[in-house]
Amino acid sequence: MTESPRVLIVEDTVSLALTYAGQLEAAGCQVDMAASGAEAGQQLIRSPQPFDVILLDLGLPDGDGLELLKARPEMVRDSSVVVITADGSINRAIEAMRCGAHDFLVKPTAPERLTTTVVRAGQHRMLEREVQQVRRISRRDRFQGFVGASDAMQAVYRAVENVAASKATVFITGESGTGKEVTAEAIHALSPRSSGRLVAINCGAIPENLLESELFGHVKGAFTGALEHRDGAAREANGGTLFLDEICEMDLKLQVKLLRFLQTGTIQKVGSSRPEAVDVRVICATNRDPALEVREGRFREDLFYRLSVLPIELPPLRERGDDVVVLAQHFLERFAEEEGRTFDPLDGEASEQIKQHPWPGNVRELQNVIRRAVVMSSGTTLSLGALLATPVTTADISREPSIETPLMLFGPSSPPSADSLADPLAALDGLTLAEIERRIIDRALARHDHSVPGAARALGLSPSTLYRKLERWAQASTQV
Repeated sequence: MTESPRVLIVEDTVSLALTYAGQLEAAGCQVDMAASGAEAGQQLIRSPQPFDVILLDLGLPDGDGLELLKARPEMVRDSSVVVITADGSINRAIEAMRCGAHDFLVKPTAPERLTTTVVRAGQHRMLEREVQQVRRISRRDRFQGFVGASDAMQAVYRAVENVAASKATVFITGESGTGKEVTAEAIHALSPRSSGRLVAINCGAIPENLLESELFGHVKGAFTGALEHRDGAAREANGGTLFLDEICEMDLKLQVKLLRFLQTGTIQKVGSSRPEAVDVRVICATNRDPALEVREGRFREDLFYRLSVLPIELPPLRERGDDVVVLAQHFLERFAEEEGRTFDPLDGEASEQIKQHPWPGNVRELQNVIRRAVVMSSGTTLSLGALLATPVTTADISREPSIETPLMLFGPSSPPSADSLADPLAALDGLTLAEIERRIIDRALARHDHSVPGAARALGLSPSTLYRKLERWAQASTQV
């Protein structure tokens, strides 16, 4: 900092004001003066930039200096205020500090004391401004696939950068749809292993009896259907990164083998007696509370501590402030381009609707809502009213379907027939298994106001599994 502090002296005694000004100018300060609270207010308005220090006398001709501080909060917000008065009572000092004063001086004040206090107050304020400027410059609204500039996401970006170079295991936690896979991809891309593969396994989407083979591989004839040798994900990720999503859904027996793999760095294919060494960095993730899973006996405590060397917790979308609008605009532009449409930027009404919605499905839910809105909206203005008319609450997410309500599998425009009323399963006649699955899922989504986590809970699925089905159907419909 090479700039000279800019000081405003608010003092009604001209001789004192001139004395202070001379002492401060000799110390390198740039000084302006005001003889009253009203004149000080005008100086603050006219000044092209905030003063670094305001030297404020409490006994002003048009009012008390403390009252001026209370009436003009921008004084302590933008400047370091040093109060100076002949009334040296401790109560006045305490009241001044409560109003935001940086320091307190009692008249008469020694020149050295005055200049030291004011110069340090000025340096403090200039340093604060420099720090704020650096933070603004270094603040990122895009990072390795993420979109958002909130404080919560800045912390995530820094955490990703900090852990990327390490070989230690990373444990990513956060609600479904917060970007755990994006986080794993970012860590891999920034790591020394970026030239190797990132291999992802969803532990909740693969049947338990096949997960070990998917993870560690198998030899020919190891089990029915094992017609050839196969390398598992750990071998495929050799020299790179292995990402284990939904780790808390892994069977306890397989957790023991995973722990051995992490401790020894070796794998053993199903049906083989020969261990093989692999060089893999492991990243895992879950949308559950891993500590609760340990307490409930569903997740091994030793495995938990082995995995959570470097924990990263992703914030839900509702805690990311204005990021939700920035993300919505990002998805709007992306999906509009995909659909060959043109839309106006989100207006104030749409932005407010988006900010007020709780987004229990987080970024993935927002993405799906914007995609549907792009397809369904006519004209150039995005219409969100119908999609966000009924906010989803925690009660909606946890609500289970009533056993008294019959399962309805009819299409939206086809009324039930007499046969189907007598036998609800008659509606399944002529449908493929895939069509039945889709109708059941559509029905569950409708019951839960299109909340994917709510529908997944009702159907006994993990949200990630349901999201993948919806994404697959959406991709299939765009290819038709």
